Amino acid sequence: MFNYTATYTDYYQLTMAQVYFLKGQEETRAVFDYFFRKLPFEGGYAIFAGLDDLVNTLQQFRFDKKDLDFLEAKGFHPEFIKFLGRFRFRGDIYSCREGDLIFPAEPVLQAEANIIEAQIIESILLNILNFQTLVATKASRIRQAAGSCKLIDFGLRRAQGAGAYYASRAAFIGGFDATSNVLAGRDYGIPVSGTMAHSYIQSYDDELTAFIHYAEVHPDDCVLLADTYDTLKSGLPNAITTARRMEENGHRLSGIRLDSGDLSYLAKKSREMLDNAGLQYVKIVVSNQLNEHIIKSLLEQQAPIDVFGVGTDLVTGHPDAALDGVYKLSFSNFKPRIKLSENYGKITLPHRKQVFRILDNDNNFAGADTITLREEQDPAIMFHPHYPLKSLSLQKMNMEPLLHKVMENGVRLPASVPLQETARYTRERLKRLPEEYKRFNFPHVYKVGISASLRHERDKLADNYKTKT
Repeated sequence: MFNYTATYTDYYQLTMAQVYFLKGQEETRAVFDYFFRKLPFEGGYAIFAGLDDLVNTLQQFRFDKKDLDFLEAKGFHPEFIKFLGRFRFRGDIYSCREGDLIFPAEPVLQAEANIIEAQIIESILLNILNFQTLVATKASRIRQAAGSCKLIDFGLRRAQGAGAYYASRAAFIGGFDATSNVLAGRDYGIPVSGTMAHSYIQSYDDELTAFIHYAEVHPDDCVLLADTYDTLKSGLPNAITTARRMEENGHRLSGIRLDSGDLSYLAKKSREMLDNAGLQYVKIVVSNQLNEHIIKSLLEQQAPIDVFGVGTDLVTGHPDAALDGVYKLSFSNFKPRIKLSENYGKITLPHRKQVFRILDNDNNFAGADTITLREEQDPAIMFHPHYPLKSLSLQKMNMEPLLHKVMENGVRLPASVPLQETARYTRERLKRLPEEYKRFNFPHVYKVGISASLRHERDKLADNYKTKT
């Protein structure tokens, strides 16, 4: 994990914090909700990712001397600078479990702390959760398209700077099997995988010698890049020759990789040539600007591909590029808070809250979540947030609370969950989501409603502010 200091924030967080401090409001207790408004990729769900990194970061979030010197030079008040030197996040975090499926408008995480702490962590929280949730969701869509084929993250060189590190983690949560990113593999325990570049083959006077040398050094995990010069006339014949030499020495060629051209056609021809040579065990790996739609098309064409290496579209979250997650105040100084808007969809929900997942008789997801006041239990009915005549009875329905305390007084409560366990949890949750919500095109809309009590509190508060204005 990268070592963030507390200046990894937006400038206005500090200008507001200085006002709170100089006006004696630094101990005002506040609650902020993290949620998003629109599902990425026109999909039916998102996968919550980044929580473990966020919690670890918040435990170490400090202003160091370089930070304080910089802020002093910017003209911040000397007493405020001293305060920042003592800054620690000592608040509480309530959150969904990382790897769970999440939906628009519902609080995925609530931060409760003094107003300055809660404000300063906003930027790092949004930075981590929005990005990793976006990439995990993209990875899940690619996993759906790929079926049982192996998926490798090849995105390091195409990511936006250091985002590649976290993209590899999020991709693993979403369903990828391995990464080419060595640092992410080291830190997160993700299997690392890689083959060779065209430059390696070009550095030799002939392709066959390049293949043979590579196989001699890597006899147990050898994948040969077959398209440097001519895939079917040069690459495949030389790969077959190398594979036969490996067999003579008691080893097997693991695979060949195709990185250009008509991947479906070349995969079929390659499979035919390998099988005719008695090399049915050799896998076919493909790469080159892949995404869920291209992978789906290749497999619909019955291209005999075993492994997909996906880079750019995965780690950049193409075509959406960002998740619109926001962080909104819902409670402070012992009072509920609300943001009003002419756009009804942007009116926020006040109070401390809980989210319940509605389950059917088989304990699968029933296609609805309801947001309640935190102290509510077993709400009898939920209402559409924006259309008051739309409602759903919850009587005799099973409900699972989603928000649990993961930090208390700035200290994480459960131990850090291994990434492999989080990835398994995501797979389990996806199995419980009906297929109509997982469609690539026009997925069924997952309902998110609010309880009668929360609706009453929201409307009362909104009417109060409208009356004042």
